[in-house]
Amino acid sequence: MLLSSLVKKIGSRSDDRNINRLELANDVHHLKQVFDRCSKAARIGVWECNLADERLSWTDMVYELFDIEPGTPLVRSEIVAMYSPAALLELQRLRSDAIEQQGGFSLDAEIVTRKGNRRWIRITATVECEDGRPVRVSGLKQDVTAEVMLLEEIRRRADFDHLTGLANRFRFHERLGGLCASETGCALLLVDLDGFKRVNDILGHQTGDVCLVETANRLSAAAENADLVSRVGGDEFAVIYNGASIHQIEAAAARIVAALQWDTGDGIMLGASVGIAWASPGSTSASLYEEADKAMYRAKTSGRNRFVAHRPAGDLDAA
Repeated sequence: MLLSSLVKKIGSRSDDRNINRLELANDVHHLKQVFDRCSKAARIGVWECNLADERLSWTDMVYELFDIEPGTPLVRSEIVAMYSPAALLELQRLRSDAIEQQGGFSLDAEIVTRKGNRRWIRITATVECEDGRPVRVSGLKQDVTAEVMLLEEIRRRADFDHLTGLANRFRFHERLGGLCASETGCALLLVDLDGFKRVNDILGHQTGDVCLVETANRLSAAAENADLVSRVGGDEFAVIYNGASIHQIEAAAARIVAALQWDTGDGIMLGASVGIAWASPGSTSASLYEEADKAMYRAKTSGRNRFVAHRPAGDLDAA
């Protein structure tokens, strides 16, 4: 009787253990499904590299980030070849430092996948040690392409004119101020369109915008080797040269005047008045801008479609 009761108790405990194991297996399976769904939604995966033989292990999402079929054998040398040269150099530096210091690192890296797609991935890594020796590097890889593209677009809008694609007023003043402070010898050309108001008044602002884009294209082509070409507002543009001779600057101004003379096709002729000023010791961006603006005004009042150069000594020459 006692033996029978004991057998029943042991059997009951065994059944309980089996049930617990089954419940645990179900929980693990459920958590894996949750992880896989979250991983796919966040486009983030887990990776590991064994330092002894450089063997890689990836979850399915990392395979997807590199456009590789899950389960495909991984060769580390082939994988790192997908990184851009700059990203690979930085990855190698950070990885070596992390292994030496038994720490970790984080890096946003550009890759070209096996299918030729360009992506940005955020790599986080931690070095694992056993008995004080680094044995593995593991971490996460996440697709951050959309985030990087958004940041680049924000930077582009902050620095460039939305209509013409040229540097905007903010970037222009930032660059001009930096060159004046460095006293490396720069020249500023201010360019104002002649006849543009008639385009807006007669043909409308949409046609005016088309003319501004065409002006930007012609100006960029004519301003060879310029340090910066910018739209500073309305129909006013600016060109900065650094380290060019007086002859080179005046030749560029003549090319600009010639390039910006054209017929809109509706009987309206456009042209350009250009003012030039050279930085001298003690020049500021404000003083250089003022001198170029005065020279440009002189070009307008003396007939337009020409350039006038303001020299440090106050001598004005017109071409």
